[in-house]
Amino acid sequence: MPAMTSNAPRREVLPQTRRSMTHKFAINGHEGYLTIGLFEDGRPGEIFIKMSKEGSTLSGLIQGFCRAFSLCLQHGLSVNEACERFRGMRFEPMGGTSNPDIPECSSILDYVARYLDREFCVRG
Repeated sequence: MPAMTSNAPRREVLPQTRRSMTHKFAINGHEGYLTIGLFEDGRPGEIFIKMSKEGSTLSGLIQGFCRAFSLCLQHGLSVNEACERFRGMRFEPMGGTSNPDIPECSSILDYVARYLDREFCVRG
């Protein structure tokens, strides 16, 4: 019987102690904090979002998104591709933001994707 080989992507684990950056933002009056954990080479490897006025349902969904987005990055999806997948999603809160580089967004996920795109994506 032939040996089984796995073609599954391997998870790149972040170091126990890692650098990170935290970005404060507001969307239509809803304040939040985006924390980005970085691999040793400066690439994002995990994200966390904390909204100041979030309900339990929104909180759970945002945490699930953060976990999935982080796992995608750790399993080899490029930041460019990850941002492309989540940019443009529409749900409340949406509207004007506190960031002059991203004056409007269509959701928290749209804002996060656009912020990560501006900060970390490689232009061809």
